[in-house]
Amino acid sequence: MNEKVKSGSRNVAIVGPYLSGKTTLMESLLFVTGAITRKGSVKDGNTVGDSAAESRDRHMSVEVSTASTEYNDIRFTFIDCPGSVEFAQETYNALMGVDAAIVVCEPITDRVLTLAPLFKFLDNWEIPHLVFVNKIDRANINVLDTLHALKAVSSRPLVAHQYPIMQGEQLTGFIDLVSEQAYKYHAGAPADPIPFPEELKDEEHTARAEMLEALADFDDHLLEELLEDIEPPQEEILKDLKMELGADLVVPVFFGVAEQDYGVRPLLEALHREAPEPETTAERRLKVKKGDSPVAQVLKTYYTPQGGKLSLVRVWRGKLTDGIVLNGVRAGGLYHLMGQQQQQINEACVGEIVAISRLEGIKTGDTLSCEQMTTALPKAEHLEPVYALAITPEKRNDEVKLSSAIAKLLEEDPSLAWEQHGDTHEVILWGQGEIHLQVALDRLRRKYNLPMTTHLPQVPYKETIRKGTSSIHGRYKHQSGGHGQFGDVYLDIQPLSRGEGFNFKETIVGGVVPKQYIPGVEIGVREFLSHGPLGFPVVDVAVTLTNGSYHTVDSSEQAFKQAARLAMQTGMPKCEPTLLEPIIRVQVSTPNEFTAKVLQLVTGRRGQILGYEGIHDWQGWDCVIAYLPQAEMQNFIVELRSLTLGVGSFHWEYDHLQEVPDRIADRILASGNGNGGNGNGK
Repeated sequence: MNEKVKSGSRNVAIVGPYLSGKTTLMESLLFVTGAITRKGSVKDGNTVGDSAAESRDRHMSVEVSTASTEYNDIRFTFIDCPGSVEFAQETYNALMGVDAAIVVCEPITDRVLTLAPLFKFLDNWEIPHLVFVNKIDRANINVLDTLHALKAVSSRPLVAHQYPIMQGEQLTGFIDLVSEQAYKYHAGAPADPIPFPEELKDEEHTARAEMLEALADFDDHLLEELLEDIEPPQEEILKDLKMELGADLVVPVFFGVAEQDYGVRPLLEALHREAPEPETTAERRLKVKKGDSPVAQVLKTYYTPQGGKLSLVRVWRGKLTDGIVLNGVRAGGLYHLMGQQQQQINEACVGEIVAISRLEGIKTGDTLSCEQMTTALPKAEHLEPVYALAITPEKRNDEVKLSSAIAKLLEEDPSLAWEQHGDTHEVILWGQGEIHLQVALDRLRRKYNLPMTTHLPQVPYKETIRKGTSSIHGRYKHQSGGHGQFGDVYLDIQPLSRGEGFNFKETIVGGVVPKQYIPGVEIGVREFLSHGPLGFPVVDVAVTLTNGSYHTVDSSEQAFKQAARLAMQTGMPKCEPTLLEPIIRVQVSTPNEFTAKVLQLVTGRRGQILGYEGIHDWQGWDCVIAYLPQAEMQNFIVELRSLTLGVGSFHWEYDHLQEVPDRIADRILASGNGNGGNGNGK
């Protein structure tokens, strides 16, 4: 790679909904630039982007995939990002390191809403982006209708960069709205100039006027020219497009068919001409000061079967070399990636995205430097887990290596989480949905030879009492030759207010129970309460030791512990034990056109609506606040996404315990496993 190419680079993420054609677009970009000589297909599982086994199995991207190519002395690094909302964390992490993004979508107006969360993330972080409307040959649509639908979900103005020429439902060419030159597409070759199609004059004029008016909002000189009916020169329009795109002020829109390479070269030309340089991105978005000392950031972590750990990093400043020490860790080799293929390099200059081997202890999102960094570079927030499975190794001997394998799994995918639940004693794997967890389980099996059995996690039910009882007697007497065992207690048991937990005290007078034995009484009570008469931990109970007796020889702390357990075993069933379930406070974000359906979903799951209101920084979206039983949460995300075209999401946190309705409590107790059929626990 010569220095000229190295000094000119662009990092571009390819993002968009599932099935929009992102992987196919990257394949086409690599093909037209000569990086590959033959295009693969998602169906055949031989594309550069979907090289992971889990992607090929499902014909969908499940992790980011990187490929580099050269075009007009510029090194382009494309990052193909997953489209499924369950793998959004991968996309968000990668977007933190790019100069621009291509948002790929289909020309289906009813599905444009699926772009709303992605547009919001891009605009919140001021990441320049273009839209590529793919598969335009598969829908009988009006181009202006598609643009109108896209504008409704973007906080930035969308401007058509070109106008497609259709023959029936077939895309045959386009009109460049800057030059007003028409072009005809040819399979496997660049488009040729053709005479302007007069039948499209009105539509093209409307689209071009909208583009110029949008640009004039940020350029007073262009506005004056439009007001005076002066035709602005092409150079001025292109300069404005570059400036406004680079500052994330406008979003240019392109049309094409990636499978046939139609529209791919004009898109590539626009990226080459208008996407911001890496230095501009560093100065404007991340405020990285100029200097020679290297600064980089990890965008993705891989664990490869042969090469071990690989960290995909963006170089924000300086130069990385083989063996450089970053954050106190000596780096291994440097590589350019082409899917899963690695090309070793000696150095990586500012603006490049490369892989570094053996950065042990370094995680995704970390800022890397040779010196002490006072401020870490911003990174995408971790998405909260919303779906869980309890997992158990198929082979009991594999339990010892499970935690190590899961730790590596979480390094590769920070949107996963796991816990050993304190009440149910289950190992619970958390993620963003059912497919997300199945991919994680596939990796455990393939990479670490850890096949798992799974089931829905148990709900961590509790129990409490509705009334109290007094002077419950418990006596433990045991003779076994030599010293015997003797303990004798009287206990009062009373309910406490919800959330007060457990309280133990004693009112012993006259030493009828010596002080050294009282701790044994409390231990016995606590041990019983860990598994109450209904089979669950008992909360919100006060127990008082009021009386008792002892034997000078045979009494011991152990004997009084047993006596206390016997007293609790006798007294607790008399206190009307009742089942409690954890209640979760949820905040559901949804487009307001689905708010009514979300309210029905919540109430249909025994939820209590606390209220809803518009989200102040997201026009057209509502936040529904409610209480939901944790037992009703397991598939809540699945139904929510089904109701909201996949864009609904929620934040949740434990709030309080609440009595389970008798009808449901009877079913839970009859099941004998505390699961109730559909719950989870955290």
